[in-house]
Amino acid sequence: MNKSDYQSYISGAIKLGVSFGVVSLLARWVTGNTILSSPETLIKYGLFGGIGYSLVGALSLILFGFLAKKVHEKYPNQHTIGDVLRQKLSPNGYWYMIFILFLTSFYSILIQAMGAGILIHTIFPFPAFIGIFFFLTFCYFIGGVGGMQRLHQLAGVNVTLIFSAVIIIPLFYFIQDGIYPIYDGIKLYHPYLLYVKNTDAIWFIFTAIFVFFGQILVDRATWQRIFILQKDKVRVTFTLTGLIWATIPLALSSLLMIVIFGRSFGDVYTLFIELVDKIQSTVLIVLFVLFCFSAIASAISSELHATTTLFVRNVLELFRPLTKDEQWKYTYIFSGAICVFLLATVSILTPSPLKLLFFFGNIYAAIITPMLYIILSKNVQPFIIPFSSFIGALSGLIFQQVTNDLKSIWLSFAVSTFICLIVLLYKAITKKRIQEI
Repeated sequence: MNKSDYQSYISGAIKLGVSFGVVSLLARWVTGNTILSSPETLIKYGLFGGIGYSLVGALSLILFGFLAKKVHEKYPNQHTIGDVLRQKLSPNGYWYMIFILFLTSFYSILIQAMGAGILIHTIFPFPAFIGIFFFLTFCYFIGGVGGMQRLHQLAGVNVTLIFSAVIIIPLFYFIQDGIYPIYDGIKLYHPYLLYVKNTDAIWFIFTAIFVFFGQILVDRATWQRIFILQKDKVRVTFTLTGLIWATIPLALSSLLMIVIFGRSFGDVYTLFIELVDKIQSTVLIVLFVLFCFSAIASAISSELHATTTLFVRNVLELFRPLTKDEQWKYTYIFSGAICVFLLATVSILTPSPLKLLFFFGNIYAAIITPMLYIILSKNVQPFIIPFSSFIGALSGLIFQQVTNDLKSIWLSFAVSTFICLIVLLYKAITKKRIQEI
């Protein structure tokens, strides 16, 4: 990469077609959360929940494709989500949204790093701290230093490893032992997994749509890819990505079926230890380990690159113009600081990915309507529009103390939507009066 060209760090050197666009988006969205949360969903909500998790992710990506096409048409000269927000918001609204973007960025990176930490602790005999250090150093040089061009170079390798593992490992085992022992074992040891009249799973599926869609809607890395896709390929790229992505959680669930059919287990993480023991073949174990770390490294690198770009382009450069050397210097420093923060945090904390997903689910659900309002409206929007997401999320988090996670997410969405509708109605009425006068 030519270091004098900072624009190629942000967007790469080429426009993406359908095939490479799908690969790039899959490398972004097959994450540690997919690896850890989809099995956790399977255990908590049964087969219906596991299938629903796949459908929700696919539907969210497909729906976002319609919006992405609109974004590409309305903001053709922009490069990041921060560029669009700056165009459509007042200064106060813009800085509030930048704060939300950084908050969700750190959550997203942190959850990936925790996934890596759990897997390193589970699979390798040496201290997890050492493994996380080398893992984050690798991500730093790919996403933080290498930029979009390096991410594109590794995206094909990542996707190849992902699909090799999720296809070959279950296929190998099912050919060797057949499907009936697994079905009978699950029926005997974990019959609740086969229970289809599961109302909790249905609630989970409908609620998770809000969480996934809100997550994609404010994802910095996904927005960067919108602007480097060819204009007429945007919607079909997201549709194909959604359909292909749906097969990953299903394949992961089938992987774990191999180890849960004949025994009890402590928690979802112990299943990975048992899976490694069960696979036995050294080649398949290596493939499984490479799949896990490739998926997580790709997601962290993409998020690290997008967050650093947002910081340099949409924060620092608003205070004063930066020279090209300063752009590179602050890029290296900021992305390095994120990696150090992750190393320290992951070495201390081990929260549940699904619980964190629900906690941030209130934020993601509350941000949906304000973001749609901002993107689709014609004029600069008042502060109350982005700030309605704070009121919505806060209402949901307070309500969460007296009810369950799912209802609180619905409330977060409803409150911010109600405020946006009031503003829309007020604007419509006042405009009519002005016209009458």
